[in-house]
Amino acid sequence: MTETDRRGDTRSRIVEAAAHLLGEHGPAAVTTRGVAEAAGVQAPAIYRLFGDKDGLLDAVAEHVLDTHVAAKAVVVAAAAADDVDPLEDLRSGWRAQIEFGLAHPALFRLLSDPERALSSPAAAAGLRVLQARVHRLAAAGRLRVAERRAVQLVQAAGVGTTTTLLSLPPQERDPALADAMLEAVLAQVLVDAPRPAGDGTTAAAVAFRALAPDLPALTDGERRLLGEWLDRVVAAG
Repeated sequence: MTETDRRGDTRSRIVEAAAHLLGEHGPAAVTTRGVAEAAGVQAPAIYRLFGDKDGLLDAVAEHVLDTHVAAKAVVVAAAAADDVDPLEDLRSGWRAQIEFGLAHPALFRLLSDPERALSSPAAAAGLRVLQARVHRLAAAGRLRVAERRAVQLVQAAGVGTTTTLLSLPPQERDPALADAMLEAVLAQVLVDAPRPAGDGTTAAAVAFRALAPDLPALTDGERRLLGEWLDRVVAAG
């Protein structure tokens, strides 16, 4: 085994040990001494590989979230390949994300810190998965708002719902709250819900905007210009 391999093996053992402590006992349990003992390494190895406790927590969050996001990406790709209804795919992803947050409260709270989330590659990958799900809805002509706004509404609702549920003792959590919140968001973004007059035009523009970047008959400049026009139509709607 090369020095690089040994370093990678040591790093993996430390991250897995810290992830176990974090999941079982929360951030306070992720001490240098505790993690070193659990991983079977000397404490200086942690400082050498991660710098400090925050660096270790960031690595743990990335490790757990990256595994979760990779699984979600496979599901989204399969749903697109099998032409699964995009709305049902979004609902399935919503439930999985809420369940993940409730199952990993310490990790959820770490990644709810905007500064950590902004610098997290795994969080960015998770956002891309949500964007892919919403894009399928847009391409199917089912959005009445711009894709970006729909993504932000779903994301904000998911974070808020998980935070609210985690603030309550498990026995006091309303099991129907998450689904009710998603339906409230969907009523705002889908054309299937009751809507004011004129939303049909907006939905068509949103759907066309989703497809515009891939129109082969146009040049890159023409596609960009068309995208700008459609963005204005959607914003006005």
